[in-house]
Amino acid sequence: HGNYVLYLEMARIEWLRKLGISYKSMEENGIGLPVVSLSINFKKSAFYDDVIKVKTQLKKQPTALVNFDYILTNQNDELLCTAEVVLAFMDMKTKRPTRPPKYFLEALKN
Repeated sequence: HGNYVLYLEMARIEWLRKLGISYKSMEENGIGLPVVSLSINFKKSAFYDDVIKVKTQLKKQPTALVNFDYILTNQNDELLCTAEVVLAFMDMKTKRPTRPPKYFLEALKN
């Protein structure tokens, strides 16, 4: 069950990539996204060699916080868990919360 957090992070990075946003590039431009809270509700065990699918969805329009909902299923479409992760946009220099960058909000519109 400890690996689920890694699956969520990987799915979130891929979600950003599909929007044309590189997390690495965000950090290089001074914006971090640290996790503020994490909630996982386990429903069924995953087993070795299972193919796990992670559906990642933005819960609401981001402010200084961005909320993601997740649904993890196996290859038989059986629900493994649901999760919610809240992250904060952070100015890497000041270590203070900030608004989302304009390119982030623009990418959401497209």
